[in-house]
Amino acid sequence: MTATDTRPATVAPVGDAAVRPVPVTRAYRFEVVKLLAQWRIRLVILACWVAPALFVAAVSRQSSLPVDTLFGRGMHATGWAGPLVVLGFAGIWALPLLTSLVAGDVFASEDRLGTWRHLLVAVRSPRRIFVAKSLASLTVILLLVAGLVCSSAAGGVLAVGNRPLTGLDGHLLSPADAAVRVLLAWVCVLAPTLALAAIGLLGSVTLGRSPMGLLLPALVALSMQLVQMLPLPVTVRLALPGYAFISWSGLFTSPTQLGPLVIGTVVSVVWAVTATVLAYVQFMRRDFTHPTDGASPRLAITAGALPLVALLAVTVGVVAVTTTAEGSGIEQKKIESSVATEFAHLYRGQTGQLHRPDVTEAQLRATAACTKGDVADGALGPGNDWRCVVSWHLPGIEATGQAIYQLDVTPDGRYMADGDGPKEVNGYFLVRTPAGDAPNPLWQFDGNVELLGTTKG
Repeated sequence: MTATDTRPATVAPVGDAAVRPVPVTRAYRFEVVKLLAQWRIRLVILACWVAPALFVAAVSRQSSLPVDTLFGRGMHATGWAGPLVVLGFAGIWALPLLTSLVAGDVFASEDRLGTWRHLLVAVRSPRRIFVAKSLASLTVILLLVAGLVCSSAAGGVLAVGNRPLTGLDGHLLSPADAAVRVLLAWVCVLAPTLALAAIGLLGSVTLGRSPMGLLLPALVALSMQLVQMLPLPVTVRLALPGYAFISWSGLFTSPTQLGPLVIGTVVSVVWAVTATVLAYVQFMRRDFTHPTDGASPRLAITAGALPLVALLAVTVGVVAVTTTAEGSGIEQKKIESSVATEFAHLYRGQTGQLHRPDVTEAQLRATAACTKGDVADGALGPGNDWRCVVSWHLPGIEATGQAIYQLDVTPDGRYMADGDGPKEVNGYFLVRTPAGDAPNPLWQFDGNVELLGTTKG
């Protein structure tokens, strides 16, 4: 066109590809690259894939073990105890912090950088942006959890060996069975981890650039851990997604205690779906022409906290109606049955280690009589004042053997039994095992009481 040409300029037709939103797969890949490009995410991934192996290997070589942690006293005996110790620590601290770092910042980072308009112009679909960011954060979280599992298992097996694992009722799990159950335990904690991740998404959407959005999953997890330490009714305990971080212990009893595990998993999934839907609704309502729109404490309370409180009330009611749980769930008959069963299994193990004639649980006919403080009949609830007298019989011997244990029972149903005589049975002395000299298995042991259901005396 010349300078004197007055004909109107023609505009090339715009194809459908120019106005069509970017596919979710491309947006997802872009978000994953953005997350992995952050130096802190790379550092955390490296730590998750290296630190657990070093920790388990180092602790397994120490003379003192973390006996206050579930399966901690077994780290000298088998490499499969290490991943479970790491799992107990991860459920309290590591996984909540990891979800805060990833899911709690995936939307807020755009607010801090002021890049929402650029992202919307590039993707042209808020819905696809939400899906891509959610899937990208989920991918990174799964990568972190996989690192914790693989690293801790490798460190334990290489440092200690692929040996049998003693369950929470005293029965011995073969190395293959132990490996499967360890993997299942880690899979089970994915449900509460996803619930915390969804809460992180909700906080990141509703609080924007506020640092509270980043800390929200960790604060929620800490609150649930504190609640689990209180002597609350079992219905409230099971209705919190945080219970799924500890209910995996039921996998290491025979028969397995699947009731609390299934309830905890279902509750966690419900919380994850609800929090994700709330985050999606708020994200789609947001006016991106105003940088601070949608990021307010009031919105976080009305659109985030109150619906989750209502969900907690509903789950408490559903658990109360659909289960037979009553009170704390810790009853005298349950503890007596658990202690007697575990004592019988461990007694057989001790018999083999001391090269004595083999005996079966049926021949032992082990029973336990437990009291709590001054309450001799119908004792209930957690506490460190439980006392149990275990009785058993040996073939061809008329006299009844007896051993005394002091129990510390926690509100979540776990207990630690400490032998209180006679010292020849449950005192401290070393016995020869395939892994070397180890403390008498009847001296101290951990157990687990299923909170659901009631016993009939």
